Amino acid sequence: MPEMVGHTSSRGDHNEGEFTQTDEQTALKQLLTVATTVLSQAVDLVDNVLTSDDQLTVQSQYLPGSTIGKHLRHARDHFVILLDCISSSPPYIFNYDVRSRNTPMETSLQAARNALLQTITQLETVVPNARLDESMTLNAITPFPQVLQTSFGRELWFGALHAVHHWSMIRVIAGEMNLTLEESFGFAPSTLVHKGSDAPLGKAKY
Repeated sequence: MPEMVGHTSSRGDHNEGEFTQTDEQTALKQLLTVATTVLSQAVDLVDNVLTSDDQLTVQSQYLPGSTIGKHLRHARDHFVILLDCISSSPPYIFNYDVRSRNTPMETSLQAARNALLQTITQLETVVPNARLDESMTLNAITPFPQVLQTSFGRELWFGALHAVHHWSMIRVIAGEMNLTLEESFGFAPSTLVHKGSDAPLGKAKY
């Protein structure tokens, strides 16, 4: 039986499109495409927009304590934590709050590029062999300790959307440095779909 990842509905003024039944492998392929596309945007940033390591560490005037390097590292961390967990032996228990800080990718364009590309490769290796609805347990500080049940598919989507959120803050910092970013950088797929964007995340192609 194909897994129901949504329900078909033609009612309501707020629908941007219809949700339909999608088989597990297609759903995983779609989520993989979104995740790798989002990370590829970051690779393009360090390859074609940023020109010096110093730009990774410029402190934002509007987002105190924020730097482009920190946002890149933080967003990548979430993917790596999830992928490392699902690649281990069950039960799959993970915690996004356990992260490495002050890593080379926060201060070096080459290190950032290498780390991002490694994560894309890890996604392409792990996701096709995973199960969309694989049960996972998330330990979180909210600030209260919480134990939440989730699934691999849900967390893979969260990783991509979480990265987009941080790309939007990178857009702010880049603007402070008078840097011009690709027009869809930092915009959620739902926003791009609503705007009718031709960007890779603006149209469903599957």
